[in-house]
Amino acid sequence: MSAQQPTPEFQDYQLAFTRHIRDPKQHPRPAGVAARRMKVYNELLFNNVFNLISSCFPVARNILGKRKWQQLVREFFATHRCRSPYFRQLPEEFLQYMQERDSDGREPDFLIYLLHYEWVELAVDVSTKEVDLDAIDPAGELGTGRPVLAPSHMLLSYPYAVHRIGKRYQPTPEQQEQTYLLVFRDSNDKVRFVVLNPVSARLLALIEPGSLTGDEALAQVVEELQHPDPAVALAGGRAMLEELLRQGAILGTH
Repeated sequence: MSAQQPTPEFQDYQLAFTRHIRDPKQHPRPAGVAARRMKVYNELLFNNVFNLISSCFPVARNILGKRKWQQLVREFFATHRCRSPYFRQLPEEFLQYMQERDSDGREPDFLIYLLHYEWVELAVDVSTKEVDLDAIDPAGELGTGRPVLAPSHMLLSYPYAVHRIGKRYQPTPEQQEQTYLLVFRDSNDKVRFVVLNPVSARLLALIEPGSLTGDEALAQVVEELQHPDPAVALAGGRAMLEELLRQGAILGTH
């Protein structure tokens, strides 16, 4: 077996250069580069990444504080290997990094859920999912037709009330509160959040695939709940669907 060929000198230099940018404390500055010039590269690249990530997670950054937040982003910058080459997907890469790392109880238990909740706004905002509007009747009957959700949406469930977390409300594990949300982009390209109850969340989960009419989905929910007064439950479900149609979360029916 032939010996492994050494890498070209310029590649060794590139690797040393990028290692130093990622983690200046652990990897020395390459020979032949002025310290002042190297510092410009270090600050420019890290600050670009830091600012983009921070803009996506303002609540988490505020809760953790400037020093802790900068430490987390610096760890991500130094150790994470991104799966995507696109700059705008860095917040998702940071979220994946935080989900995979061993926090060892160093951050609040709710942090991962809060980060995901904050990232969702960006994900829905830039989503390229589309729907054939010509196949949708915006005035269709939601009971007998098959309701169509806005193409850019997410149905979410968290063990914490993530939409209420902030400086003044930071729940402990004992204060977990199962929370359901619908996040969607309306016709004006505005991302909107709707807090759901378990029943409405289940109803939308049944409607989402597009195979059931509104009444069929409602009947299944009523059966699952074993509701003592099905007529009341059905009326409430229809009213909820009409409200989501008014808000733009439902576009109409097939």
